[in-house]
Amino acid sequence: MQSFGKGFVCPQLAKTVALGATALLLLAFFMAPAAAAAKVTLTFWHTYNTQSPEEKVLLEEVIPAFEKEHPDIRIQAQGIPYPDFHQKLITSVAGGIVPDVVRMDIIWTPEFARMGALVQVDRLPGFEAIAKGAFPGPLATCAWQGHYYGVPLDTNTQVILYNKKLFREAGIQEPPKTFAEFAEVARKLTKKDASGKTVQWGFALPGPWAWYFLPWVWSNGGAITDAKITRATGYLNGPRTVEALDFLINLYKEGVLAPTIAQSGLDSWTGLGQGKYAMTQDGPWAFPSLKAQYPNLEIGSFLFPAGAGGKSRSVVGGENLVIFKGSKHPKEAWEFARFMLSMKAQMEMATTGQMPVLKAAIQEPYMQNHPYYGIYLEQLKTALPRTPHPAWAKMEDTMQQAFQAAVAGKVSVKAAMDSAAEEIDGLLR
Repeated sequence: MQSFGKGFVCPQLAKTVALGATALLLLAFFMAPAAAAAKVTLTFWHTYNTQSPEEKVLLEEVIPAFEKEHPDIRIQAQGIPYPDFHQKLITSVAGGIVPDVVRMDIIWTPEFARMGALVQVDRLPGFEAIAKGAFPGPLATCAWQGHYYGVPLDTNTQVILYNKKLFREAGIQEPPKTFAEFAEVARKLTKKDASGKTVQWGFALPGPWAWYFLPWVWSNGGAITDAKITRATGYLNGPRTVEALDFLINLYKEGVLAPTIAQSGLDSWTGLGQGKYAMTQDGPWAFPSLKAQYPNLEIGSFLFPAGAGGKSRSVVGGENLVIFKGSKHPKEAWEFARFMLSMKAQMEMATTGQMPVLKAAIQEPYMQNHPYYGIYLEQLKTALPRTPHPAWAKMEDTMQQAFQAAVAGKVSVKAAMDSAAEEIDGLLR
C-alpha cells in the first residue's frame, strides 16, 4: 500500500483496498466450487418439544423436504433441553466448536451478536425479501447495532382472553377498545357476595412480570428506553409508562384486578376456567391447555385496548434462526435458513403450534380457518420486541422488582420507575 510519510496511509487507497477485500469475502461466501458434488452436513441445534408434534414434523416432514430440494446438503438436527441450551451455546463459542445453524430464544440474539459469534445476514441474498415479508416485531429481535444477525423463525404474542358466558351475563356485547372502556367492562364483571367478599374479578394480570405489563405500557405510548437503547431515564420513568402501570395498580387497589398481580390467589388459568376471573391475557398455548382442563369453557379473545398511545400493542416472543461464524458451510446454512422461512416450511410447523412469522400467512386457509391463530397474527402486526440488548435479563429483573414494590404499596410507581431507570442506565453504559 502506498505510504505518504511515517504513519500515514492514503485514505482513498485504504478505502479501495477494504472494499476490494469485502467483495472477495462475499464472492468466496457465495461462489460454490465447481466440484461441489460432495455432500455437506449441517449441524442444527434446536429446542423443539419432543413431547409434542414439533420435533416429529421437523424431522419427518420439514427437513426431508429441504433435503429433497437440496440433495447435496444433509441436516443433522440435535434437540437440546431449553434449561441447558444457553450454557451449551456459551461453552461451544468459548471452545471454538460451534453448530452451523441454531434456533435460539429471541432474547439471546443480541448477546451472541455482541460476542461476534454470529454471521451478519442483512447483506446475504434473499434477506431483503425475508425482511419485507416478516412481521416487524419478530424481525426486530434479530437486530443489533444497526445490522441483523439472524432471521425470525417462529413467534408468539399475547391477547386478552375472556369467558364468553360471563360477558353474556353482564350484557357486554363488544370487547373494550380503550383503557377507559376496559376499566368500565372490568368493573361490570367484578362481583361481590352478600357479605361484601369479592367472588369474581374483572381481570387477572397473570403476574407482576415484564412479559405481562409491557403490552399495557406500550399500548399507552410508554417505553423502556430511547430508540437507540442508550438510556432508560425519561422513558421507563416517563409519564406514559408511569400512567400505564398506575392504571393497573389502581384497578387492583379498587378490587377489580385479581390478586394474581401480587402473586396471590388462583393462577390465571384456574381462575378463568372456574369463572372466578372474567378476563386474563396469554399466548396461543393457553387455548388447548384451558380446553383440556375446562372443556365447557367458552373462550373469547380480543386485542389489547389502546391507551394514550392510541394503538393496541403487545409483546413478541419466539425463536430466531442464526448462523454461527464458526460454520464451515455458511452458504449452505443460509440456504437452510431461507427454506425455513418459506411459506411451505412455516405452514408445516404451524400445524404443531409454531406461529409463522410471515405476514402473508394470515391469508393461508389453515390460518383463516384456525380457531384462534387469527387474533394473534392480527396482534403481531403492532407487537413490539423486548429490548434487544445483551443486558436484557438484568434490565427485566430490575423493572420487575420495581413494579412489585409499587404493587405492594411500598413506593409509588413514579419513585419505583425513577430508581429502576437509573439502574438500567448503568447497565446500558
